[in-house]
Amino acid sequence: MTADATPRSDFIRDKIEKDNASGKFGGRVATRFPPEPNGYLHIGHAKSICLNFGIARDFGGVCHLRMDDTNPTTEDVEYVDAIVRDVKWLGFDWGEHQYFASDYYPYLYDGAVRLIEKGLAYVCDLTLDEVRKTRGTIKEAGTPSPYRSRSVAESLDLLARMKKGEFAEGSHTLRAKIDMASPNLKMRDPLMYRIKHAHHYRTGDTWHIYPIYDWAHCLSDAKERITHSICTLEFENNRELYDWYLNAVDAPWKPGQTEFARLNLSYTVMSKRKLLELVESKLVSGWDDPRMPTLAGFRRRGFTPASIRSFCDKIGVARADNTVDVALLEYAIREDLNTTAPRVMAVLKPVKVVIDNYPADQSEEFEAPYLPDDPTKLGARKVPFCRELYIERDDFMEVPAKKFHRLAPGAEVRLRWAYLITCRSVVKDAAGEITEIHCSYDPATRGGNTPDGRKVKGTIHWVSARHAFNAEVRLYDRLFKDEKPGDAPEGTPLAALLNPRALEVVKDAKLEPSLVAAAAGQNIQFERLGYFFVDPVDSKPGKPVFNRTVPLKDAWARIVKAEGAAAPAG
Repeated sequence: MTADATPRSDFIRDKIEKDNASGKFGGRVATRFPPEPNGYLHIGHAKSICLNFGIARDFGGVCHLRMDDTNPTTEDVEYVDAIVRDVKWLGFDWGEHQYFASDYYPYLYDGAVRLIEKGLAYVCDLTLDEVRKTRGTIKEAGTPSPYRSRSVAESLDLLARMKKGEFAEGSHTLRAKIDMASPNLKMRDPLMYRIKHAHHYRTGDTWHIYPIYDWAHCLSDAKERITHSICTLEFENNRELYDWYLNAVDAPWKPGQTEFARLNLSYTVMSKRKLLELVESKLVSGWDDPRMPTLAGFRRRGFTPASIRSFCDKIGVARADNTVDVALLEYAIREDLNTTAPRVMAVLKPVKVVIDNYPADQSEEFEAPYLPDDPTKLGARKVPFCRELYIERDDFMEVPAKKFHRLAPGAEVRLRWAYLITCRSVVKDAAGEITEIHCSYDPATRGGNTPDGRKVKGTIHWVSARHAFNAEVRLYDRLFKDEKPGDAPEGTPLAALLNPRALEVVKDAKLEPSLVAAAAGQNIQFERLGYFFVDPVDSKPGKPVFNRTVPLKDAWARIVKAEGAAAPAG
């Protein structure tokens, strides 16, 4: 079912252990992941996916993938395809067990008829606004609908005509007849069906009434003989209704519902409504924008399935809501790529270095392993070297700060894999910006060695100016600037919450020539800069585009505390 086979332990698995020991459900374990196909899956869904499929794996059971497609106005086959793609990408397989709530519409309708015949449901003519107003409060009982005593025959007739499309939207609903004084507001005659004259992506125009989620969800679970219906805490109050419906229809199979805490992630929103707003308002480029918390966005940014599964394991399964620091997710991808992503050299903010005592017409190559800590694992490549190089502008300071161990006037540094160089002078343009750094090199230090044993603290990366190629590099960061964007005052425009530094595009980064053939979808580490991913959408053969997955370290806490700080390299 998944590549991960390490047993987990949590309160849900403990409950299943007890159920199996008691013989409940005959020792079967069947879970389900039931998304509504009204948007793309996000990182919060990953927790539920890993939990449901992981439980099925650990107990030798099955996990169903079911589209709870009960709202034709918001659902689309695009979302179905995206959900299927994302769950498969995470590494899970449901085999033959893919289902759709829409396939159960006749079964759900028959169940509604049965409830009316038992006097447990009725057709109500109140508007949705009137239903809300008569529901009451936590302290006050609701007011029964004047249609609550409608006869069984009349309700059956009206429901049949609703199904045929004879009535306008909003004119009738089907409600369960439970208890208008219940302390649980979910039990105060909840809606079961509403009229919608909308085309459904699977059933077409066959139906004019569509089931409410609570009604469809529990009966679908029963239909599929699910043993453990695992939901987030927001459905805790729905559990009583879930059980009532199953008992009311005399369901031959009655799953048990258990709730766990949903994933809340810092600097992130999980609301599908807000994510859709980001897409429709063109505040992002689409559902797969690498800044989005969707699985499609994480995939395009370069996160691996293993890293997201590892993150879900690290946060565990809790009973109480809390907020997880996004830094833990970033740590998980660094941990995964640390031993798998080849190291290469790229310069994103270049300044030219001229080695005055190196022959102008000469060049040479250095062999550099892709994984220095394990040189035989990924092999090596040839890195060309010549008189003119590019280094990072931040790796030079004309007036070096304290503990600045990189290049400065009179200072010596090691060029990664190459030689030791010493800065002799700089050239500036009319605006005073440094355009060239002139250095000398020590031929005896080839490969970065120091035969005389002298100590050099700084090592910097570089690329050969003659051999480098230009590429577009996109530096992605957190989409929101505040730790808890969901706590913003009601009505705050989403645009006002966005981090202006969430995307910086470097058009002419200088990359070592081995990268020109980088394949779309490849994870790479730019030494000293971070982990990057060859964009699978915009890259072309010989013209890769690179997305930054994460920096090498969590730099968020150190970002520009003093906006007026002196900029390196002029």
